[in-house]
Amino acid sequence: MITRRQFMQKGAVAAGAATAGMAVAANLLSTGEIRADARNAPGADSNLPPGQPDVDYRPVVTPNNPKLPWKMVEGVKVFHLVAEEVEHLFAPGLKAKCWGYNGSVHGPTIEAVEGDRVRFYVTNRLPEPTTLHWHGLLVPNGMDGVGGLTQHIIHPGETYKYEFVLRQHGTFMYHPHHDEMTQMALGMMGLFIIHPRGIDQAPDRDFAILLSEWKITPGTSRPDPNEMTEFNILTMNAAVYPATEPLVVKQGQRVRIRFGNLGAMDHHPIHLHGYSFCVVDTDGCPIPAAAQERGATVLVPVGSTRTIEFMADAPGDWAMHCHMTHHVMNQMGHGALNLIGVDTEKIDDKVRSTLIPGFMNMGQAGMGDMGEMGMDVPRNSIPMVGGQGQYDPITMGGMFTILKVRPDLTSYDDPGWYQHPAGTLARLATPEELKRDGISG
Repeated sequence: MITRRQFMQKGAVAAGAATAGMAVAANLLSTGEIRADARNAPGADSNLPPGQPDVDYRPVVTPNNPKLPWKMVEGVKVFHLVAEEVEHLFAPGLKAKCWGYNGSVHGPTIEAVEGDRVRFYVTNRLPEPTTLHWHGLLVPNGMDGVGGLTQHIIHPGETYKYEFVLRQHGTFMYHPHHDEMTQMALGMMGLFIIHPRGIDQAPDRDFAILLSEWKITPGTSRPDPNEMTEFNILTMNAAVYPATEPLVVKQGQRVRIRFGNLGAMDHHPIHLHGYSFCVVDTDGCPIPAAAQERGATVLVPVGSTRTIEFMADAPGDWAMHCHMTHHVMNQMGHGALNLIGVDTEKIDDKVRSTLIPGFMNMGQAGMGDMGEMGMDVPRNSIPMVGGQGQYDPITMGGMFTILKVRPDLTSYDDPGWYQHPAGTLARLATPEELKRDGISG
């Protein structure tokens, strides 16, 4: 038994706790920590005008990848995506017959603003049905794009309409959800960037990179969608180094880099040289400043997005790459013999004299010399390692690019190689220096 006074006291405590909880929730909603539920009725409308570039947001840069154009129809941003076969160039020397959107692999980047009402027409010019899923977006269930579950599949020759209001901001993606093993392995995916409304908080440079992986056997011209483990083309925005476009930044600018991963199997630890950064967003969910992790490597799991930010205070040509070492090589395979430390001279002489003139085994002292040997490669394939750098060949390919930070820029075109100030470049030690410091070679 409890007295009336005790009952009233307990009720007051409970009511106070509920009121405090509601106040915290309201504060979180106002600061964007919790987003308004976007699973609303299809007829729900936004009272905000359509966001405009350089007024409501600073446009994102997607190296090696175009933007999807839009037009305004009665206050709605209207986009048109066409699913079709595309001949795609990964790097000079390597083309493949892929599937993509609007003549592009990956599909063009979609860019819009929180509060926009968007309408997408999706035309299917593939030889099989497809759908379109808005990965990470909060949309009405019937717009989610899962074939057979939330909609009819889009048959060849058909055009479907998707329409919804953007109730969140961040880094998202799009891809089919019908036979996705085949369609995504052939290149059907893209980035969907939603900006918060207001350019005052935008970074000075905003980049977006979609990571993926492919199996293209040397000499062939079609990615293999049946591969589950031995991917030999690892891409940033569907390009491999040396074809990846650099990220050009003026010293002192605040930089944001968004990563998405729609590869089939592999997570990617993306490492940036020369900087530590904050991870500010995961899957379109902002991380409060007090909870942000700092580091030089961010893990981007399959099916996820991660966004980093930093101040570009150190000039130079800074490497950025996946730190899985086989992911910075091109068209590697597991069939090659391990010849490290093996003397193959006698075998090479016999093969050259009896079977293949000019034959030469490789890999006895590592693979670093492959970048400068200039050996012939099979039809429609590229060397395993990248291209010529300022000083020597750069012995990386695949998921590798360069952040180019310069103190004085008049444009964001590639500024060429960084010229190191005197005394800041590693060099061959002199005999006098070795003697002075007691170093024996």
